[in-house]
Amino acid sequence: MKLEEAQTITKIPVLPISYADAQPLLAALTGPVAPDGSRGGLGITYHVGPGPAVVHLKVKSNWEPLKTLYDVIGKIPGSTLPDEWVIRGNHHDAWVNGAEDPISGMIAVLEEGRALGELLKQGWKPKRTIILCSWDGEEPGLLGSTEWAEQHADELRAHAVAYINSDSNGRGYMQIEGSHTLEKFSNDVSRDITDPETNFSIWKRRRLHEISEAKSADQRKEIRDRADLRIPALGSGSDYTTFLQHDGVASMNIGFGGEDGGGIYHSIYDDFYWYTNFSDTKFVYCRALAQLGGTAVMRLADAELLPFEFSDFADTVQMYIKELKALAQKMQDDIRERNREIEEGVFTATNDPKKPLVPPSVEAVPPHLNFAPLDNALDALTRSATDYRKALEQYNANGGAALASASLTEINQLLIQSERKLTTSQGLPNRSWFKHQLYAPGFYTGYAVKTVPAVREAIESKQWKLADDSILVVARVLEDEAALISSAAAKLAALR
Repeated sequence: MKLEEAQTITKIPVLPISYADAQPLLAALTGPVAPDGSRGGLGITYHVGPGPAVVHLKVKSNWEPLKTLYDVIGKIPGSTLPDEWVIRGNHHDAWVNGAEDPISGMIAVLEEGRALGELLKQGWKPKRTIILCSWDGEEPGLLGSTEWAEQHADELRAHAVAYINSDSNGRGYMQIEGSHTLEKFSNDVSRDITDPETNFSIWKRRRLHEISEAKSADQRKEIRDRADLRIPALGSGSDYTTFLQHDGVASMNIGFGGEDGGGIYHSIYDDFYWYTNFSDTKFVYCRALAQLGGTAVMRLADAELLPFEFSDFADTVQMYIKELKALAQKMQDDIRERNREIEEGVFTATNDPKKPLVPPSVEAVPPHLNFAPLDNALDALTRSATDYRKALEQYNANGGAALASASLTEINQLLIQSERKLTTSQGLPNRSWFKHQLYAPGFYTGYAVKTVPAVREAIESKQWKLADDSILVVARVLEDEAALISSAAAKLAALR
């Protein structure tokens, strides 16, 4: 691959520096005082610039034109469904020492591979093909996984059931993010894994932790009443990115953390001493991660009917649409109020002459967006998810696998394609590489996810025509998804 062909690699080098090196540069800025949201934590007054200082910064980099990356791929062929692939992976390269990121996650994948090898020696064979991956070049830009997934894009779209990723691992609570078509599956698996330090299931411990962290009575009520824990959507920052957001493969990122303090991310202190003295000191959460990942892989590989489920998915999409409507309304309300305050002279009266700020300008009030296509698509999606749940309940009541037939293969193929239906060939506005219409890293947020990104970011950037156009695109995607789910439900209901 040539550098100019890589859309995700920036052409301008970026170098992080320490706060001690940054402080004199920031202190040299003058101009207006920075707004609250643009101030850091150093003991200086933050200004937005410019300033009188002249800085000479010398950066030494290794610009050798070619480096070889090594992806390590292992495959266990499926016994009856070899053309359906369950993929498990993590990266092996590190920023510096990498005890937590990525080795703590990689050793779990290796242990899963060892355990699967022992089962193979005893005569077990998975129904579906299992692919275990150790990626190189994740830290400079997800290079190893991206190149592999782009090279095998047509095969992945045809054969990949799901991709399960790990990255860092530590001591604490279960952390699962991913495709909401796999939300119920992730809940079911985590109910069967025991937390090594409390003897709760990792699902129950996570649920109780969420109750303790909830900010309102409504949040606590939902956690207690909802059958499944919500899982966050995936943005970017690890090797699931290409699989989910470019190739449309349902994905999850799994691990543990929250009780080891952190502070060593991508630094020289992320070493074996830190990990064994301050994090998962007895490697019990490494074992728990291997149990979680191994169980998920084996259930996906051996399921007669793939464990996709769409009720949680439809519920999540409904939540996203409510958020978009609230965001659009807030934009209108905020601009109306700010225009009024400008007319009243609020900013002139409250501007500190010794620390002056530039007052805002009057803006046009945003138009009302037409959310009707999304509402109609959501209705179709909810109906189809209900039909599939009823068909699945009947299938299980009638004996499930005992009724298995050639029709199951056809249903499973539809389920495999369900995540693909959430992508479009043209991709997102201004970044066509990202195909998924429900999940993407934000254009300006780095790793952090933006859900329904085309619509959400158009609203945030006040591009109202683009927002209306993007609503139509997402609505069509959801309608296509609903049609696929309805087809799967009808075929499942017909099994006798």
